[in-house]
Amino acid sequence: MPEGHSVHRIARQFTLNFVGHRVAVSSPQGRFAHGAALLDGLLMTDSQAVGKQMFLEFAAEEDAPRLWLRVHLGIYGAWDFAGDITADATTTSAGGRMGQTGMLGIETVVGEHEDSLHSIGAPRRTRLRMAEQETEQALEAFPPEPVGQVRVRILTDTAVADLRGPTACEVLEPEEVAAVIARLGLDPLVDDSQAAENRFTDVIRSKPTRIGMLLMDQSVVSGIGNVYRAELLYRAGVNPHTPGKNLPEDVVRGLWKDWSRLLRIGVQTGIMMTMDGLSNEDHAKALANRDDRHWVYRRAGLPCRRCGTHIALEIMAARKLYWCPVCQA
Repeated sequence: MPEGHSVHRIARQFTLNFVGHRVAVSSPQGRFAHGAALLDGLLMTDSQAVGKQMFLEFAAEEDAPRLWLRVHLGIYGAWDFAGDITADATTTSAGGRMGQTGMLGIETVVGEHEDSLHSIGAPRRTRLRMAEQETEQALEAFPPEPVGQVRVRILTDTAVADLRGPTACEVLEPEEVAAVIARLGLDPLVDDSQAAENRFTDVIRSKPTRIGMLLMDQSVVSGIGNVYRAELLYRAGVNPHTPGKNLPEDVVRGLWKDWSRLLRIGVQTGIMMTMDGLSNEDHAKALANRDDRHWVYRRAGLPCRRCGTHIALEIMAARKLYWCPVCQA
């Protein structure tokens, strides 16, 4: 499932290429025909992400009443972009799809290598997959024919975005969007204030629930998924079974600050890089292979990079949890 940094990057791609444009909205597979008809021909006026959810705003004119498209990609959802796509600092290894990788008809990056684009570039004709990994392909004709079960197609004169397999896809009124966001936990890219840190700290330290569960609870904190959970807890030296209420205040505040930092790195680079202080050689390895980017994630049975103890694997919050029984004792 795409984690918070990926969804923020998707929202930024919409801001770059769709906001301010009048769009044609359709549902090639037919399952979103009614919702598409409500949005077809409107002006896209805003693009926002909160945690793992994205909200696109539409209106007939700038000062007209708004409608919103809410999308939650879930495990299988993905966005494909194509056309004169602008490659900016948030597009790491561009190429057709933002969301889940490995979908039919789109190739993933060989070796999961990501070649970062470090500056804003001119729009170029391409097919872009944006996901936990992002890939780029040449585009021969525009607009391309829909590939697979496209729930929603959003089209301008120069760019197209296709949505497949989302968990949620619905048109909402502004007050309904506000209600959805009110139920979500804090997102440092939406609110990085001291008040937000205080609220996060107070909520975590009031709960008897294990911290490994709390970090995956999107009503507590938005955007953290399986990778960031494992890595944040390892970096903090926290046992995932510790009840939130038993954690010292400085440890909880440290988790918030570290999440804010890692999230920003993910948005800026498109890479879930959770290891610090790498040599040039190790950094190059990490860029070439995601298995060299993390302390514990996907390292079950392998020696801990610090103490040599075998990394443990268990199921928590219905997802695989990786942790070191010594470093996180």
